[in-house]
Amino acid sequence: MASIHYLPPVKPSAIALGTLYTHATSLAVMTPLFGETYHKVKTSNSKEEFLRSKEAASAATAYGSSLVGSAIQTYGIAALLNGTGTLTYKGAAYMGGLIFAATTVPSLVTELFQEKRPADFLIVKATAAMLETVGLSILLTWWGTRPSPF
Repeated sequence: MASIHYLPPVKPSAIALGTLYTHATSLAVMTPLFGETYHKVKTSNSKEEFLRSKEAASAATAYGSSLVGSAIQTYGIAALLNGTGTLTYKGAAYMGGLIFAATTVPSLVTELFQEKRPADFLIVKATAAMLETVGLSILLTWWGTRPSPF
């Protein structure tokens, strides 16, 4: 049976700050979805009509999954920083770069060569992923991720 004691401890305020940061960068990428939703609210006849709409369900799902995903990603990066003993910004940038290379670069290569996606799409995706990995690692190092021993 698995035990929660095997998970490395991380300062709760670091998880909260990192979740807000990662969620904000995700929302910046999802802005077009929420723009369509806002337009639908303005054109609907009543609040009830909008709440039953497909756009409301889609926006709520995207928002909720982004928030949960942001918290999990923040914990994972903070746990890696703690587990590796990373204390410097340079080390955090390297760690974030490795996470970026392992999680995002393969999909960028596939989208570039196989799917022939436009360059502007790939640049936005790469920038958002860099902020969510390298930026988050540096932010968490600045804030501190180790819980107080007291």
